[in-house]
Amino acid sequence: MDDSGESKEVTLSKYRFEQADRCLRSAKLLLDDDDYRGAANRSYYSIYNAIRSIFALDGVEFRRHSGNISHFRKEYIQTGIFDKELSQIVGDAFDVRSDSDYADNVIISKADVEEQVENAEIFYNVVREYLEKRYETLS
Repeated sequence: MDDSGESKEVTLSKYRFEQADRCLRSAKLLLDDDDYRGAANRSYYSIYNAIRSIFALDGVEFRRHSGNISHFRKEYIQTGIFDKELSQIVGDAFDVRSDSDYADNVIISKADVEEQVENAEIFYNVVREYLEKRYETLS
């Protein structure tokens, strides 16, 4: 427990979720500025940090993005904790982010990035509700 009475897992989870929030806000700003690659990157990292905020409560850590996504799908989608729609959101966000970050010849449309930012916000809100319930049970 830290000075606030929270476990280190809860403190880490909240920190990571704050990072998810910051990335989502950045994605929206970048989208408004027509920086589609930047918005795709930040929206993916919002999702990624939200996933890692869940894992912090379980004491689970993965080095690779693929390990995080795989574990999330196995432990949280296949078990019914989260809807299968979130699995698709994660996969699409990962693909768009990878293409925009690493492929010079890929052009990302405004519509694709708008959808990705919207999906990141959906993901963020679902995880926020889940975390709020988990934090209550851990108090």
